[in-house]
Amino acid sequence: MDRVIYVIPFTSIIDQNAEIARGILEPKGTKLGSVVLEHHSNLTPEEQSWRGKILAENWDAPVVYTTSVQLLEALFGAGTRGARRMHQLANAILIFDEIQTLPINCVHLFNNAINFLVEQCGSTVVLCTATQPLLDQVESKKGALRIPAGNELMPDIKRLFDELKRVEVINRRKPGGWSNDEIATLALEEAHRTGSCLVIVNTKNAAQTLYRLCKEANNIPVYHLSTNMCPAHRRAILSEIRDRLEKNLPTLCFSTQLIEAGVDVDFGAVIRYTAGLDSIAQAAGRCNRNGRTEMGYVHVINPKDENLDLLEDIRVGREKAERVLDEYESNPTLFGNDRIGLEAMKRYYTYYFFDRQNEMDYPLSAKSIGHDDTLLNLLSSNSVAVSEHSNRAGQAPNIYLRQSFMSAAKAFKAIDAPTRGVIVQHGKEGRAIVADLCAAYLPDKEFDMLRRAQQFTVNVFPNVLERLEKENAVKEIQEGTGILYLDYRYYSDEFGLSETPVRNMEALNA
Repeated sequence: MDRVIYVIPFTSIIDQNAEIARGILEPKGTKLGSVVLEHHSNLTPEEQSWRGKILAENWDAPVVYTTSVQLLEALFGAGTRGARRMHQLANAILIFDEIQTLPINCVHLFNNAINFLVEQCGSTVVLCTATQPLLDQVESKKGALRIPAGNELMPDIKRLFDELKRVEVINRRKPGGWSNDEIATLALEEAHRTGSCLVIVNTKNAAQTLYRLCKEANNIPVYHLSTNMCPAHRRAILSEIRDRLEKNLPTLCFSTQLIEAGVDVDFGAVIRYTAGLDSIAQAAGRCNRNGRTEMGYVHVINPKDENLDLLEDIRVGREKAERVLDEYESNPTLFGNDRIGLEAMKRYYTYYFFDRQNEMDYPLSAKSIGHDDTLLNLLSSNSVAVSEHSNRAGQAPNIYLRQSFMSAAKAFKAIDAPTRGVIVQHGKEGRAIVADLCAAYLPDKEFDMLRRAQQFTVNVFPNVLERLEKENAVKEIQEGTGILYLDYRYYSDEFGLSETPVRNMEALNA
């Protein structure tokens, strides 16, 4: 095989895993990045200049760590960046960590692509997760994974679940929901009872609110984590948290879901806002992870005032999880007396996939391509366009490839609102990288610095970026590069990127 490509949904896990791999594969004296390439931020815009093209990553390394978004864009996205990477997916080992996070609208596209890479391109694909989705059981006509019998790495999954059970999930949802004060009180009680507590919420605002409440009310060190913080910042916070946990020092942490999938931490107790059952199970993996106590406890709660209107996947997942949890209360024996066991997960995915089967072929509206269709259809029979041509011309188009490749590429986005990477000036190194990039002249020198800059990058949604631009808080590194950096005053040591100034101008000279 030519290379190993490790695909991860969250940059927080990339930091952790790439660092370990680099320590093994790039021993002291080896040039940084010569074996392990870490690529997960879009620092250059899609409409690239000649300099941007030189700076583009093409995944030409023996080991590549990247995100699900980057891989899906390489397969289906518009522009030339993805095309420069796609050939690297052939004759490669592709490891998909936390595969349950695959966007629901990409299910059939992903399945068809993986079948092609395995059967026609000679690649090997491994799907890793503690909560395996049913990608081989979706509608086969549209594209289901063709997994050969006997390919399950764990032959006795039930035994694995039973032997690795280290936590008990407690359903503490209640009518009317929990207030922020009640959640903060529960978090403090659990932190005092077990020595450490992790609270995983669904929104950044919730994490900040609870952090502030608990920081003011107790003497236990309180930490905050979210994707508003750059990888280097999160890594430093996680390092401090791990150090305290290993020394059994009191620790309380409030985090968005970035921490729940694969991040190596071991808390005495976990509180999880109600979300998909896969998210609850993943959160449970942060509790009693190393089996230091006989049993850890994961408290599932429903917050009183939570707006998930813009977080459709979490909202629907929460709805299906609540259905399974309610059914469990009626007859626990049907679920092997385990709220996140094998039977519960199978039932959850059955409900989740059945209700969302019409979303799996990437629906497109007339607003985006001129008529209602699906991306899967555009890239296969393209029946709507072929039918329209037949109506106008009196016959089907006399060409073999009838797909609408350009329309499909322009319409595809791995996430609904594509983010843009912005370099933040976190710490001395973050400020130094921005200063060096602003002063750099040779593009090849910039290439090395941009790799380092990924550790100081926050991915920003378009609406947030627009507001920051109005405040003149975001600037170009050099005119025409499209590489953005954030004004020093708009980055908090507690919460990361902020839409309002949180530092004084004088600090720029520190």
